[in-house]
Amino acid sequence: MGFISEFKEFAMKGNVMDMAVGVIIGGAFGKIITSLVNDVLMPLISLVTGGISFTDLFVNLSGDTTYKTLAEAQEAGASVFAYGQFIQNVFDFIIIAFCIFLMVKAMNKLKKKKEEEPAPAPEPSNEEKLLGEIRDLLKQK
Repeated sequence: MGFISEFKEFAMKGNVMDMAVGVIIGGAFGKIITSLVNDVLMPLISLVTGGISFTDLFVNLSGDTTYKTLAEAQEAGASVFAYGQFIQNVFDFIIIAFCIFLMVKAMNKLKKKKEEEPAPAPEPSNEEKLLGEIRDLLKQK
């Protein structure tokens, strides 16, 4: 078997295709969650915390000048400990993990409902029908 045909067989297996679809949907889902965090939740959190922007939280390690924003400090070439972006990424992770948890929980619930539906009774075979008739005749006697 040639390399190309071997690769084609591998790529066309169901698991690889399922994984590819999952990666694509995951990327799109990630963009939605990022927008939810940046455009909806973080402004609300900023409102509650008095207008603090987490991405601008930093400590100036050089200590010689005071900078109002992280971008200003980085532009000036100051040595900074930018912990705010880390806090932002932790919030992003928690929210994404929670959304994925809710999605998996909903999928499991749907799957469980589908499994609980009783399957229709199979049509009895000719032998079973004949045995049923014999049983009925024996009951009559």
